[in-house]
Amino acid sequence: MGKYSGPDCRLCRAERTKLFLKGSKCFSDKCPVERRPYPPGEHGRMRRRILGYGLQLREKQKLKRYYGMSERQFRLFFERAERMRGITGENLLSMLERRLDNVVYLAGFAFSRSHARQLIVHGHFRLNDHKATIPSMLVNKGDVITFKERSKNNENIKAMVEAHRNKTVPSWLAVDFDKMTINVVSLPRREDVTIPVEEHLIVELYSK
Repeated sequence: MGKYSGPDCRLCRAERTKLFLKGSKCFSDKCPVERRPYPPGEHGRMRRRILGYGLQLREKQKLKRYYGMSERQFRLFFERAERMRGITGENLLSMLERRLDNVVYLAGFAFSRSHARQLIVHGHFRLNDHKATIPSMLVNKGDVITFKERSKNNENIKAMVEAHRNKTVPSWLAVDFDKMTINVVSLPRREDVTIPVEEHLIVELYSK
């Protein structure tokens, strides 16, 4: 299946929850999930009870779309989480939170995760003083993420960071908005994941 190219807000309505794909629009009255809290399409208003496989599939789709991943990418992350010690579902969520594009977004250095991926691919960031251009790479405790020097002087980037100065940042990240740096002070835990998801249903889906 190719990359989805339709309206992002349609994905949020399909999952009946905000996936925060459109930056500031998601926090405004213009958010379609607020105005039309039902799935898109001709029969979207109909009450449909989802059970069994359908419920498992919806949880997987919701999480995959939240982090902006393809099916193949998501499956690879799950298989890696399955091989780790601990609870598979929690391992998966921790890994997804540690993606570089997610960290950049959570810190307020991008308007959305898709915007973060664009900035990373275009070479605006450095990880531990090395060029970082892969959005899916995982950060670890003690890592330092910063804009490259030229990007720090970009007026659009400076304005964006300044606009997010009061953003609430997860406790496992320390952000210095003046120096435009992110420090990973610890690894994310289950309670750090804010999206309402029942990860055990995803584990059940892939375990069939």
